[in-house]
Amino acid sequence: MPTVRSFTVLPALPDSLKDLDTVAKNMFWSWNSEFLEVFKRIDSNLWAACGHNPVKLLGSVSQEKLDLLAENQGFLGQLQNATEKLKSHCERPNWYEKVCSESTEPTIAYFSAEFGVHECLPIYAGGLGILAGDHLKSASDLGVPLVGVGLLYQKGYFRQYLDIDGWQQETYVENDFHNMPIEPVLNESDRPLTISVEYPGRSVIARIWAVSIGRVKLYLLDTNVQDNSPMDRMITSSLYGGDRELRIRQEIMLGIGGLKALWAMDIKPTVCHMNEGHAAFMALERIRGLRNEQKMSFDEAVEATSAGNVFTIHTPVKAGLDEFRVELMDKYFGEYFPKLDINRNRFLSLGRILPDDDSEPFKMPVLALKLSSYANGVSKLHGQISRGIWGSLWPGLPRDEVPITAITNGIHLKNWVSDEFDSLCERYLGLNWAEGTFDKSAWDAVDQIPDEELWLVHQRCKEQLIVFARNRLKAQMHRRGTYHSELNHAEEVLDPEALTIGFARRFASYKRGNLLLKDPKRFKKLLTNSSRPVQIIFAGKAHPKDTEGKDIIRQIVHFANESDVKRRVVFLEDYNIDIARVLVCGVDVWLNNPRRPMEASGTSGMKAAVNGVLNMSTLDGWWCEGFTPDGGWVIGAEEDYEDNDYQDAVESQAIYDMLENEVIPLFYTRTPDNLPRAWIRRMKNSIKWIAPRFNTHRMIAEYTRRFYNPAGAKWRYLTAEACTKAKEFSKWKSGVREAWPEIAVKDVIIEVGNGNGNEPLNAGKSQLKVGSQLYIKALIKLGDIGQDDVSVEFYHGPVDTWQNIKSGSAVRMDHETVTDQEGEHWFVGSMPCKNAGRHGVSVRILPKHTDLADPTEMGLILWETTT
Repeated sequence: MPTVRSFTVLPALPDSLKDLDTVAKNMFWSWNSEFLEVFKRIDSNLWAACGHNPVKLLGSVSQEKLDLLAENQGFLGQLQNATEKLKSHCERPNWYEKVCSESTEPTIAYFSAEFGVHECLPIYAGGLGILAGDHLKSASDLGVPLVGVGLLYQKGYFRQYLDIDGWQQETYVENDFHNMPIEPVLNESDRPLTISVEYPGRSVIARIWAVSIGRVKLYLLDTNVQDNSPMDRMITSSLYGGDRELRIRQEIMLGIGGLKALWAMDIKPTVCHMNEGHAAFMALERIRGLRNEQKMSFDEAVEATSAGNVFTIHTPVKAGLDEFRVELMDKYFGEYFPKLDINRNRFLSLGRILPDDDSEPFKMPVLALKLSSYANGVSKLHGQISRGIWGSLWPGLPRDEVPITAITNGIHLKNWVSDEFDSLCERYLGLNWAEGTFDKSAWDAVDQIPDEELWLVHQRCKEQLIVFARNRLKAQMHRRGTYHSELNHAEEVLDPEALTIGFARRFASYKRGNLLLKDPKRFKKLLTNSSRPVQIIFAGKAHPKDTEGKDIIRQIVHFANESDVKRRVVFLEDYNIDIARVLVCGVDVWLNNPRRPMEASGTSGMKAAVNGVLNMSTLDGWWCEGFTPDGGWVIGAEEDYEDNDYQDAVESQAIYDMLENEVIPLFYTRTPDNLPRAWIRRMKNSIKWIAPRFNTHRMIAEYTRRFYNPAGAKWRYLTAEACTKAKEFSKWKSGVREAWPEIAVKDVIIEVGNGNGNEPLNAGKSQLKVGSQLYIKALIKLGDIGQDDVSVEFYHGPVDTWQNIKSGSAVRMDHETVTDQEGEHWFVGSMPCKNAGRHGVSVRILPKHTDLADPTEMGLILWETTT
């Protein structure tokens, strides 16, 4: 290969337009429509042709045009307003400073394999990335001191197109980093800042790039540098591409390299948040770094670092959980784990549910759970499911007490509401409506919006969607070589007056994108009704290796090509943020029918709802919390089925029934002024309920209060004074673990108090009356463990037919006396009998220490047993 010396040519902006460069390179513009108007005014056609990329736009517009704009006072005023708004956003007092802290130093590092900030930065695949992008935007709005960490993929995720048979094909487009809103991070010599990460037999170099998102920075690693081998340059080639070996190389770079990148920029996070398990190797590097710095043992470093680690689980689907064969772990970590001062078995056990099972792969979620003090699912239902999936990591612990909580996902409202609805909110909720997004009372003002205005805005968005869909469909048909006469068909699809359903998401089998096709005759009858027609727009990608998902897309396309429904069914190719933004604003009903409980959360329905679109969904993910009877519809109930085919048959019929009997009549019932006022009432109810509860401002505030602030405080506490507290805590844990086998529940005495003294509770006298008082006394053998180092509790609640306590509660017992027998103690407690029914009680013991983030975190629990 010849030697190529590369250089970058920048646009020559006139002095009066210098601020354009600053505005273009801070993605604050992506959720502020007035900034987009600035770029459109430069050249609206070129803005569209550049994929809504302002940096590429400035590099493509003619110098003559720039010179003209430099003299245009109206444009200069518009640019000045945008520049001042950006400056104000970055400097003004914010929620975090008012509520949490005066420090603005970056302390929280948010690691994610993908970030969906905007379509012009295509380093996202789907919902996980979109959530991560919204997370950063809300962090900027609220002033939360957070930085993002990810990978800069040369090709990003695949671009989708369908062949003439409707089968998905994939193509990859190279990203031109120098024409994107990102900038290289430079060292003191103004050279690109790089880091080095150890791989088997070599070091891999990665450049660091930065994306400005309001006041938040997103740092991205890029291994496509000349110093690396061709194989290593491919580490950041594409998102979710390649085999398992490429995946482990990527996740090493994300986790280990990502933390090294922060250190190289002198950013030392107190809290590290892993958005799914892809970044879990970060926790190992954090241990290694602190161990070397403070000369600590592995266990001591674990106590300090795990206190500042947060892990968010996203998927209950096994195919979505990262795990690696032992052979791969040996290959890539054989020289790494000795640096942690642990042996191979101890290292592999960190990623296993059964530590001694040599056949079990190394699971990234397990590693993250074991090395984090805070863990959560992304909806209440998903939290319950996650506790069931991972509960065996805490043997003997009731499912409800497994230390995995829930923080339900949200969306960044300003990013997803239409410009028209944004203007409506400014008129009726106030100019700064988006700043109080999680103030529920503020949204009562939605009732003040006249029905006529809300419906007019909605219809305008629908018309824009139909124009958009027709243009996309025409481009799809043209690419496939459709006859010119057939292209006219694209101008006739979809009717702005018809009830329009949207279905757009990843085409995985459990999401059941073809559920409406189960009874094609009945579905066609709905689509072709001349007086009350229905139409539907589909969009979404299947994973390149998911042939079942691809076949679902093919089925939909074949159905859409049938002559009697061609005007009513459309599939839009290459689903991305741009398509999503138009869809969620313009349809009437957002359909979501995953197979319960496979959907962790889902956020597309939230985006639709805040635009006045009504949701129809199975009770899964976020909809379990988002549904209200006067604001949407539920498909089926909360049943779980063993037969998937039977479930599909039942729930597809439920959709048809609901459309025929409720949805369609409600939409087409009009008052004399041709307004569907009952429908509009539901739109308002949906907005009022969902907007303040399911937004990322609320979500970030919840993470901050429940996780970030306590985790940061715990990290500072444990690492102060050369990590003295962490070392002491580790020593205490070691002592408790060593002595735990000696602990025993020697005796339990339960007496009943009824106002006339107490009497023993026994098998012959086990019927009590409401109002009775139970007195529990337990003789506990503690051995060498101190009485203050354990929590002796009685656990009580209703029992099932197998004598298992369900939905129980724990009550801590008080230490009463020490017996004559060495190491034996009496503990006492009491409880009132408040509810009738069959109840049970059992005594248990857990470790107790003020530094435990959760009493269950050590995985030690001893229950009273009958010998």
